[in-house]
Amino acid sequence: MVPCTMMYLRFLPALLLLLSLAHAGEHPAEAFLSKYCLECHDSDVQKGNRSFEELFFPINGLGELIEVQDIIDQLNLGEMPPKKADQPTDSEIAGVVAHLTKEVADARARFKSSAGQTVLRRLNEREYLNTLETLFDRRIDTFAPTKNFSNDQTLDNIDTIGDALVTSSFLLNNYFDAADRVVEKSLGLVEKPEVKSWRFDRDFKQGQELSYSHRKVYNYQYLCLYEVPNTVNHEGGYGGLERFPEGVHAPGFYEVKVLVHSMHRDSHYDPSIFRMDLKEPFRLAIVTGDASAGALHHPQPIEPQLAEVTVADGAPRWYTMKVWLEEGQQPRFIFPNGMANCRGAFSRIAREYKAEWPKGDPYLKKPGIVESRRVVLEHGKMPHIRIHEVEISGPLYEEWPPPSQKKILSAGDYSSTHRREILKNFASEAYRRPPSEDEVARLAVIAESRIKAGHSPRQATLDAIKAALCSPSFIYLSEPSGKTEQKLKAHDLANRLSYFLWAAPPDSKLRALADSGEILKDAVLKSEFRRLIKDSRSRSFYEGFTDSWLNLRALGGMPPSRTEAVVYFHEGLESAMKREVQLFTENLIETNGSIRDFLDSDYSFLNHSLAKLYGETAGFPLNQRDQFRKVKLTNKHRGGLLGMGAILTVSANGIETSPVTRGVYVLENILGSPTPPPPDEVPELEPDTRGTTTIRDELEKHRSVKTCAECHRKIDPPGFALENFDPIGRLRQRYPGNRKKPGPLIDPTGEFPDGTQFKGIKDFREKLAGRIEPFAKHLTECLLSYAAGREVDAIDRPVVDAILAEVRKTDYGMHTLMEQIILSELFRSR
Repeated sequence: MVPCTMMYLRFLPALLLLLSLAHAGEHPAEAFLSKYCLECHDSDVQKGNRSFEELFFPINGLGELIEVQDIIDQLNLGEMPPKKADQPTDSEIAGVVAHLTKEVADARARFKSSAGQTVLRRLNEREYLNTLETLFDRRIDTFAPTKNFSNDQTLDNIDTIGDALVTSSFLLNNYFDAADRVVEKSLGLVEKPEVKSWRFDRDFKQGQELSYSHRKVYNYQYLCLYEVPNTVNHEGGYGGLERFPEGVHAPGFYEVKVLVHSMHRDSHYDPSIFRMDLKEPFRLAIVTGDASAGALHHPQPIEPQLAEVTVADGAPRWYTMKVWLEEGQQPRFIFPNGMANCRGAFSRIAREYKAEWPKGDPYLKKPGIVESRRVVLEHGKMPHIRIHEVEISGPLYEEWPPPSQKKILSAGDYSSTHRREILKNFASEAYRRPPSEDEVARLAVIAESRIKAGHSPRQATLDAIKAALCSPSFIYLSEPSGKTEQKLKAHDLANRLSYFLWAAPPDSKLRALADSGEILKDAVLKSEFRRLIKDSRSRSFYEGFTDSWLNLRALGGMPPSRTEAVVYFHEGLESAMKREVQLFTENLIETNGSIRDFLDSDYSFLNHSLAKLYGETAGFPLNQRDQFRKVKLTNKHRGGLLGMGAILTVSANGIETSPVTRGVYVLENILGSPTPPPPDEVPELEPDTRGTTTIRDELEKHRSVKTCAECHRKIDPPGFALENFDPIGRLRQRYPGNRKKPGPLIDPTGEFPDGTQFKGIKDFREKLAGRIEPFAKHLTECLLSYAAGREVDAIDRPVVDAILAEVRKTDYGMHTLMEQIILSELFRSR
């Protein structure tokens, strides 16, 4: 289709005809809509939940503006009218598109005063935690101050939209509690804690399930790990120190020494018993443990991984790890690449290798799970990590007060003048701008009132710092200073840039540019964007934006069956799948690669587990199997987002796949073309198959219902293209069957709404990449919404079009797109 701006002069006669209709009393667009659109979109039929019958000109309201802009887009894309309907000539399309474009431009000019603004937006949970870590220069995830917060609300899956980030009284109370915990844990220690040491070399009690067998066989001499932490039964995935329930006496870094070795990596048992790669060296990691929070051998609410080592075979060796522990915590040991389920493994080995057990062994007379564990440990070769001794020493502070306290409390002088200076400096960091004299005075008054109430000057200062963390100036990103003021001031712009790319406050360099006002210059803003996006902290952008744009935050919300997809849990595929998308996006920004690669590419970023899932043969060294690297794909079904496990898993329901569910996902998250909800009278479809009838047959029947046909004409094709992938993205040629009969063959063919046919996922991807504009527009709008913290509406379309005009010059380069986002008027305005 020739762009409408190029067609204007060519089809001038058609415009003159439309103008003559207007002089005769009928609006030109109304005549076109009446002839070609109202059959499907009048007040009675309303296909796609749309009626144009009451669409009047000139455009009156934002709703009509959005509707008319969509009509223009559909006509330019050639998707409307549908191919089976009467078709307008190119001349007619050009004429009405030109006329509607002028109507839209006129309407935008009239509605500009009501254009969207970023409302007062609070920090979301990710940003809040990152900001606290920056302020106090310490780990926050070890005590999770937001564990009682309710989940942030999203808008179109984006978690940075001000309209959705409401503040309730419940949340305010939690802010008070979080501020108290953070300040006391970070600044509460007055004296340097005494360094203590603990040694554990016997009496290693395991969890209840393994207690009998470990007592009988080892007399509790060893602490053993058998399986990954994420299992059903939780029998051998965690190794806690049951004799250390009180935990450490003070927060800080602790040196943890472990005498440990790998056992039976040369096991002769059937590898399918373990569902682990025994060629890969065993890995030992430490997570936090808290006896007061629940059983040490079960998962706990707070358990970030703190350190990891690779364990050698042979004789036991000492390994040293330095980890941060909070008061009352202890190190717990885990086996990240252990077996999938040790309970099942004990049972299978005991049963399938009973010929190897001594005659008269109790198991042979009473073959239950309890004796299964005992006989395998006593006479078998069960792969595991065996810990002989554990030594803990700390906390280890190289200087006192520690740098984090010096940064905030300075020399420890809490006299009135110095106290005010402490609060002023902290407020400047916390508020991400110079505080006003009134703001500092209010904090000083709080400190004075606490002193009068009998608290020490130091504690009073800490209480005033807590108050600063509950201030709107900390919780919210910016405060609009007037209804007529649109442009962001220097500090607001610096904050918007840093929270866009780091989900954290500006560093000292960016803050200095805000203080001087230099950040308002295009060249400086662009330079800072390039610096920030290269910084390791930009990982927050890749995580946050892909979670929002592609709804990857929902990955794991409907997990697959542990029976059918044990590899998903055992090999940590959920996090690996997300990381693939993040690294793919990062690479496009670093290289200014074309966003077409999101739709079709011959490479991706995989670790060993994902490569196995995808059927790729690229070798990974044994000591690098959890590391990601760029891989050239050999499987034609893979490539771009639609070949990635994250997309294929989040668009399934965990148990089955549905072309409808996946089709809707592609339309909404990839192409930015959401579908209306089905009419109330339309029944839901069963997923996959029923009997010998394929889902394609079911959908054909479904489309015979007139009210369903229009939407499914768009929904079904991308869903059909993805049917060769199961609920976790494994390739398949048939639907699930049973032991007696294989399932039906999958037909991944289909056609686009304009009649263009595709033969399968590879053909679909290639043709989709050739239709880049809808995807480019949607990606641009998502980036703008995520960055600015508000929805992008029809009035913002000129901004989107201006960005895309620049991006086309570099063949849709992703780095160019990001630069144009931060230079745009929308990004730099409220």
